[in-house]
Amino acid sequence: MNLLPEGTSVWVPAILILVGIVGIVVPVVPGLLVAVLGVLLWATETGGSTAWTVFGLCVAIYLAGMVVQFLVPGRRLRSQGVTTSTLLLAVLLGIVGMFVIPVVGFVIGFVGGIFLVEQGRSRDRAQAWTRTKNAVVAVMTSMGIELCAGVLITVTWVVGVLAT
Repeated sequence: MNLLPEGTSVWVPAILILVGIVGIVVPVVPGLLVAVLGVLLWATETGGSTAWTVFGLCVAIYLAGMVVQFLVPGRRLRSQGVTTSTLLLAVLLGIVGMFVIPVVGFVIGFVGGIFLVEQGRSRDRAQAWTRTKNAVVAVMTSMGIELCAGVLITVTWVVGVLAT
């Protein structure tokens, strides 16, 4: 099946994978998913057992990364007393902030949202700030886990390209 013009069966998936990796750091697109879709496009274009095995490995890495991404930071947040509802409200304020203050608005809205919710819950500024810092560390850890999975997907794909 030829979905791409001739001569682009490696470059277009490579660009998709690169966009996916950038999407992990700049959360505009679902980074890992776009990277896996790039590998799927390559496997479809290349065909053969090696390409589909590489795609299967990339899907396994994706799934493992998603599971670890939600388990590790989530456990840390629960142990620190930060609730899921706090994070959801912080994400909503982050989205609002993204439109109010371009480029850095999401971060400011997210951090400010956690602080405001925790301040309202505990009425203790020091405890709210501690929980805010813990939530930011957990989010950074989550991004780091996702980035590691993205790099593993990229390396697996490159090995697959060299093997075919």
